[in-house]
Amino acid sequence: QVRLEEFGGGSVQAGGSLRLTCIASGTTYSTKCVGWFRQVPGKDREGVAGIYTGNGRTYYADAVKGRFAVSQDFAKNTVYLRMNSLKEEDTAMYYCAADPWNTCSNPPPNMMAYWGQGTQVTVSS
Repeated sequence: QVRLEEFGGGSVQAGGSLRLTCIASGTTYSTKCVGWFRQVPGKDREGVAGIYTGNGRTYYADAVKGRFAVSQDFAKNTVYLRMNSLKEEDTAMYYCAADPWNTCSNPPPNMMAYWGQGTQVTVSS
């Protein structure tokens, strides 16, 4: 069993920055792939970025390349999402998710086994 705790969301002006944090507890060897997803009302959940925790390999959706960065503190089972140059279209509920088996290369949401509760990010002008 895995528990994921997410925090760091909030309201920010366009062009600003936020850092989201995801902490895994429980059966942490099941968190080989850790991804960030986001969703707005009426639309499908979409992948944003992620990391293969065993070797630090990362991936990014085209919409956030060059602006967002994933990192980890491996010893503390913690993954971060640094979001820079935020835009209004980044407004969404952001979720941390983990999976023990997938190849961790921009996986779809239905491949992730464990999910956090979500943290809201709101970007305004």
